[in-house]
Amino acid sequence: MQLGLQILIDGFAISSLYALGAVGFTLMFGVSGVLNLSHGAIMVVAALLGWFSAGELGFGTYLGTLAGIVSGLLAAYATYFVVVRPIQRSRAIPSEETEIFVLTGTLLWGIMIQVGSDYLFTDNPVTMKPLFPGVVNILGVRTPVNEVMIAILSWVIIGLLWQLVNRTRAGKTLLAASMNPRGLTLLGVELSSIYLLVWTIYGVLAGIAGVLLASFLGVSSANAGQLTASAFSIVVLGGLGSVSGSLLAAYIVGYLETMTAYLIAPTLRPIPALLLLVLVVYTRPQGILGRR
Repeated sequence: MQLGLQILIDGFAISSLYALGAVGFTLMFGVSGVLNLSHGAIMVVAALLGWFSAGELGFGTYLGTLAGIVSGLLAAYATYFVVVRPIQRSRAIPSEETEIFVLTGTLLWGIMIQVGSDYLFTDNPVTMKPLFPGVVNILGVRTPVNEVMIAILSWVIIGLLWQLVNRTRAGKTLLAASMNPRGLTLLGVELSSIYLLVWTIYGVLAGIAGVLLASFLGVSSANAGQLTASAFSIVVLGGLGSVSGSLLAAYIVGYLETMTAYLIAPTLRPIPALLLLVLVVYTRPQGILGRR
């Protein structure tokens, strides 16, 4: 009984974090058509620089967290301006091959970030001090307040993103770009400004998810590939471009990983989600809530 409650609580927290990271990943694909395979590396950059700023530079937990978020945003900008945009604008690459070049470019960029993080910092796991100290008792299970608040904070940020996309002019422009980018250009809207906006949103969300992960479970540069695999599994399971599908898939993947870690072995936690991904690709290629 206690173990089941522990899995339920921990799974909800990690799934909420996955949802936060995946919603930006999904929004970016829906608007710009980019699957960023350096996603995990960007989260790791935010986590490591947040940890380094908070401890080694003496910024403290909250300023260090802010520094980590800014680092995630800058890493996202670097990915866009150094890798993605040059490939998309290259005349040497046929238009029908642009997507595979972007996939390959972001994958290699992520590996470069991971190796650079090893060199500059460490490949050992690091943990930031909890943003919210203390322990709370939930049905007899002693749970860190930080874990509960991270889940709540993740959903508050997702809610704010929903408000931005559905209630503001800029957000409605993003929705229009995901549906008919050519129509937007005919109305005089520059797609480059739309892409910059969606990469900004993505970078902020990836930065927040990275520092929250460092505060919750700890992170190392070696986690970059696993984080990218989890995010990719989530967006494919949910349906490419479907935000609601990604939110649902985040909880499926989060709970599968948590149950595997508790009941089998922590080192095997990503395996069941990847097996489920293979099954879904064979039986429903468009994902749970995807249309294409």
